Amino acid sequence: MNLFMLLGAFGLSRELIGETLIPIGTVYDPFICRGLDALIYGLYSGAKFIFAGTPSGVTLSPEGGAHQSSVTPSLGIELPNLESFEPAFARELAWQMVEALRLCADRKHGRASYVRLTTRPIDQSLLDPALQRLGEEALRDQVLRGGYRLIDRRDHADHPAAPIMQIAAAGALIPEAVAAAAYLRREGVAVNVLNLTSPRRLYEHWQQARRNGTAALEWLIMPEERHAPLVTVHDASSHSLAWLGAVYGAPVAALGVDHFGQSGERNDLYRNFSLDVEGIIETAFDLLDAGEALP
Repeated sequence: MNLFMLLGAFGLSRELIGETLIPIGTVYDPFICRGLDALIYGLYSGAKFIFAGTPSGVTLSPEGGAHQSSVTPSLGIELPNLESFEPAFARELAWQMVEALRLCADRKHGRASYVRLTTRPIDQSLLDPALQRLGEEALRDQVLRGGYRLIDRRDHADHPAAPIMQIAAAGALIPEAVAAAAYLRREGVAVNVLNLTSPRRLYEHWQQARRNGTAALEWLIMPEERHAPLVTVHDASSHSLAWLGAVYGAPVAALGVDHFGQSGERNDLYRNFSLDVEGIIETAFDLLDAGEALP
């Protein structure tokens, strides 16, 4: 509570005393809810600040269920005057922090920013194929737009009749999504892995496109893929990404954390919530089988 009161006060320094400050704070991600009243008041007042929540989710496995945040990404999507980011790679985080600083400097149209982080080590080379395919400038643009195709089925010589599967993931669970995609491809499925770096920005893009009558998320979901089955994977409440299926009416299975976790090994908790590689694979095949069973 005191942290968010302080960030809110410093985040209004330009308006109150004519001196621009860009306050940056860190908080234990599960404790964001403890300071929610002060956070909402600061956002309502138009304060510009940055805070990072880390560690987060059941990836914080030894801490027990009460300290494994599941609703914080939803707060990042739903609270007004707040941007939210969930990077998997250091390069993404660097770009997002520059964007967050820019938003703080924009006193008229800017926002506060929330960065949901993890202490889990992630192999940074997983980003290389997307970086080579898109180039740094285009990749940065898509990271800041809210997501990009970390694995693009068009980069692989899949059979023309191969069924298409979309796996959308964020943050700490990107390695599981990539490993599941590799297995599915070996089994004859054409797979995209969508790395969602800011579900909030994607959601806002969808809503704006709906109001304008234009295509939504057109750089992320190709026209021929709009009704392909979709598995969403998030170290958070499953509903935080479940809305993606509604963009084009695709069948969706949302994997996430919908009851309190336990203390234990990280992989055991992932398995408990079907967030491990095997759980993603099984869910993908269930969706494909369900589609084949339709008349």
